[in-house]
Amino acid sequence: MTDDQDQIELDTAEDSQRPMREQIKEALDQRDAEKIESLLAPLPISGKMRQLLSLSQDDRDLLLELVNAELAADLVEEAPHETATDLVERMEAGRAAEVLDELDSDLQADLIGDLDTEEAEAILSRFDPEEAADLRRLAAYEDDTAGGLMVAEAFSFPDTATVGAVLRGMVSEDDDFERYRGQHPYVVDADDRPVGVVSLRGLLTAKRSDKLTTIMTTPMTVSVDTTLDELQDLFDGNNYLGLPVVEKDGRIAGVVSRSAVDAAALERAESSSLKRQGVVGDEVRAMPLWLRSRRRLAWLSANIVLNIIAASVISAYEETLAAVIAIAVFLPMVSDMSGCSGNQAVGVTMRELSLGIVQPKDAFRVWLKEVSVGVINGLALGVLIGLVAFAWKGNPYLGLVIGLALAINTVIAVSIGGVVPLLLKRLNQDPAAASGPLLTTITDMAGFFLVLSLATLMMPLLL
Repeated sequence: MTDDQDQIELDTAEDSQRPMREQIKEALDQRDAEKIESLLAPLPISGKMRQLLSLSQDDRDLLLELVNAELAADLVEEAPHETATDLVERMEAGRAAEVLDELDSDLQADLIGDLDTEEAEAILSRFDPEEAADLRRLAAYEDDTAGGLMVAEAFSFPDTATVGAVLRGMVSEDDDFERYRGQHPYVVDADDRPVGVVSLRGLLTAKRSDKLTTIMTTPMTVSVDTTLDELQDLFDGNNYLGLPVVEKDGRIAGVVSRSAVDAAALERAESSSLKRQGVVGDEVRAMPLWLRSRRRLAWLSANIVLNIIAASVISAYEETLAAVIAIAVFLPMVSDMSGCSGNQAVGVTMRELSLGIVQPKDAFRVWLKEVSVGVINGLALGVLIGLVAFAWKGNPYLGLVIGLALAINTVIAVSIGGVVPLLLKRLNQDPAAASGPLLTTITDMAGFFLVLSLATLMMPLLL
């Protein structure tokens, strides 16, 4: 074995002991694309993304510039949407077009739609004019509609085509066929309107000389403005892998898949959950520090104001607290237990909104149902905490004050939790982001007020 071979083996052994991030950083400094790709190759896509986001912003840009377009596209696709947009935005227009060309048209359109007009047009100018026109059209649709979720590539054939022509196309154009992700062939008329759908089984059992029109069935279609909730209902009620999407004039615009609808519904649910916790947007820790801090502070600052308002109620009853100090122990319990009940109501309303089961006009019906639950649960919780207060201090009137306050506040909390998201929806505000702070503040204020005012009324019996 030569000295050079010995050195190579030694270097390889040393590399295996070094953190992956250091090796990638060294390869970036050397602009060694082959080394970077070989380091990332054994990792799952989540591992590749972890390594990318562990780098500085400049190094991330350099890595995406050096690696092949297919790998760069995989990383962009795996990234949270806001991060993916930022990655594309920082690329040179030609490179961005090269990377986007590896993605499905629905994701291409989402990313193009989030860029500034000038940047988007600079990228689109690198595409084939017909493809660029399709992307502009897709980008114009709302994200949570069939138009925003569909891919423009529809596996369609003219109504004059034969079974043999379709089968030959499948065999001779494997790369193109892969893009359709197993779509059934759609039959379109001379005006590009879908008139039929053919099962793959039907193709294999029919004669090659048969026309598609002889084995097709009438397709179910959806319009480009069909909402995500409506799409979920359609896929839940039918065993479809995809549905053709049509423009207002009936022409086929693309195909929306079950997987795209499921992914969009999951993303919406995750986004709503994060908003209720005060996290705005697709925050990841690889984002700039000041951006993350500013977003969180916007929500936290508003909560400071709301909590000051709640604290002012306590301040107004200082004498009562001083006289019966035991009440202070139960104040957070009353507000917290009521808040938990209210959050349950918020969760149910948000779920029913996402499923389309309720609308803002149903607010009164929702309130009646929540009040019924609130009365039962409020009485049960009130009795329990009242007994605890009585057992602790031996004063039945203290138990009555605490128990009654919790019972009433529970009814208030579920009323707010059930109805406020609907009212915010009616006002075109985001119910996921605003319901939590409103619920917390009102239940705190109401709980403090109820406990302290009832205690003030019954002061002679509490001392």
